[in-house]
Amino acid sequence: MLIKATSITKAFGPQKVLKDVSLQINEGDSIGLIGVNGAGKSTFLKIMLGEMKPDTGELIRNTQRIGYLEQFPESSSDFTVRDVLGRPYGHIENIKRRLKEIEDIMVAGGDIDWNALAEENSVLESQLAKCDMDDEENLKRALEKVGLSADMMERTMDSLSGGERAKVMLSRIVVQGDECDLLIMDEPTNHLDIDTVEWLEDYLLDSHCAVLVISHDRYFLDKIATRMLEIEHGKSREYKGNYSDFIMKKMLDIERMRKEYQKYMAEKRHQEDIAKQMYIDNPFMTIHKTRQKMIDKMEEKEKPEKMEEITVRIQAAHKSGKNVLTAKNIGVGYGDKPILEHVDLDIQRGDKIGIFGANGQGKTTLVKALLEEIPCTGELWMAPGAKIGYYSQNHEGLDLKLSAEEQILMVIGKDRRGDARKMLARFLLFGEDVERPMCTLSGGQRAKVALALLLLDETNLLILDEPTNYLDIPAKHAIEEALTDYDGTIMTITHDRYFLDTVCTKVIEVKDHRVKCFSGTYSEMKGRKNVKEIVMDADEYRVLSPFTNWVSGKKYVKGDRVLVTPAEEKSFEWAITQGKIKKTGGRQRKKVNVLDQPKDDN
Repeated sequence: MLIKATSITKAFGPQKVLKDVSLQINEGDSIGLIGVNGAGKSTFLKIMLGEMKPDTGELIRNTQRIGYLEQFPESSSDFTVRDVLGRPYGHIENIKRRLKEIEDIMVAGGDIDWNALAEENSVLESQLAKCDMDDEENLKRALEKVGLSADMMERTMDSLSGGERAKVMLSRIVVQGDECDLLIMDEPTNHLDIDTVEWLEDYLLDSHCAVLVISHDRYFLDKIATRMLEIEHGKSREYKGNYSDFIMKKMLDIERMRKEYQKYMAEKRHQEDIAKQMYIDNPFMTIHKTRQKMIDKMEEKEKPEKMEEITVRIQAAHKSGKNVLTAKNIGVGYGDKPILEHVDLDIQRGDKIGIFGANGQGKTTLVKALLEEIPCTGELWMAPGAKIGYYSQNHEGLDLKLSAEEQILMVIGKDRRGDARKMLARFLLFGEDVERPMCTLSGGQRAKVALALLLLDETNLLILDEPTNYLDIPAKHAIEEALTDYDGTIMTITHDRYFLDTVCTKVIEVKDHRVKCFSGTYSEMKGRKNVKEIVMDADEYRVLSPFTNWVSGKKYVKGDRVLVTPAEEKSFEWAITQGKIKKTGGRQRKKVNVLDQPKDDN
């Protein structure tokens, strides 16, 4: 056991953020931590890290070897990339921290083992000297692993793009990874392109460290998590499995709680009616009081919390013609440097197109060229009836000095305050959140205001730039449902693979100055149709005598180590019953492919 938190509570003034949150992290665990924005996830992480003290509850930490990736990368001009790669949870800092602890213990004196402390101090100083020599190469290798040049070492963080800053923070995790027992990450996939996220998934899978990660990236959670912890209304509930398993089990839990509560309330009302009738029939006897005591002793069932849902419907304008946009041999460049070449597109009415690719490959350039915001070569035609709605991930259309309510009133008229409030309420924005300046709102809250503005225009062609960035999972689901029902045409730049699979009917990959079009989802494009690639806990077995797994065709020899997940147990059942393999007691994470269950049409 690395860390154990039991019944943690935390309040800020009158607001109780955490009421009863518990979690135990063991070696090799891979845990996804989810909850709506403001649920207290980051607060809980800070308590686990020891940066913040809980009001009540117990926290046991059996390791100080922790790597940490915070949600908002350092951007101060005071810090270079070199500085950030070692701050503040790096392996060198751990050594220096322990050396300072030993020094303080020796200064305090008392009943201590001087020889043991002196020996540990000598070992740590040797390690520190070696780190100073090896660290430069380690830092360069870490940067190169995430696709950054070692030449960036002296650049300041505020000179980097959002994606570059996020990659620097990933490099920091790589630097720490070999020295840590536990990696804690807060929204690590924000601003990362798909290639880098998939690299991170493989890195975490191969790492020996336990992992605790806050994320709204559902595809990522499906890939890396074997346990899910949800914080809702200040309380935690744990589920075994990945995000998809969590959704299924939570729905079953809610339905079970609803039925139990209804049964409890029906029985309680029945018993109260009996007690009431007893009192009417015999008002001078106390038998009704006995019945009331029985009612009071009934096991009270918890009423399921009411789930507030975002309700969004995007109104489409009159349909455009069948052909919405045609591009032939489009090219974009700056000077002699080509950005895009030989782009051919034929976009039809009703197409829902997802555009993805590595950062810097030209996704935004492609969209701007199609909208004729930048010059391009080739032939470009757009239907005259196209009514375009545009959503920017940086929310340039918002005036951050205004409140959310004032921003809506600027569009619909200042005398329609009630309508503005109703519009914002559909995105679960209420009270002071709609009255204070938007510069004080979170990224997710600003995104909801920008989306609310998008609803006010009747469009038949939506151009969206990272529409799910900053949104929590319920908001993402709501937007996806609205876009799926939208009767117009959609073109969206996104790194959200879950979005690419659930909303998009076509995908475009921008890579090496070209575009590659595919009719289908992202997973289908990658050859994963009807197959879900996930990570599961696996039991370790040792091969006692040679055998062949006839399902996979793989041959095993004596002494081989075999990792068997629950999804693979049937294929190894014969080997287990025949004594060909024996469980060692070890457990690890393993990536497996499982067939998606077909949807029931009934």
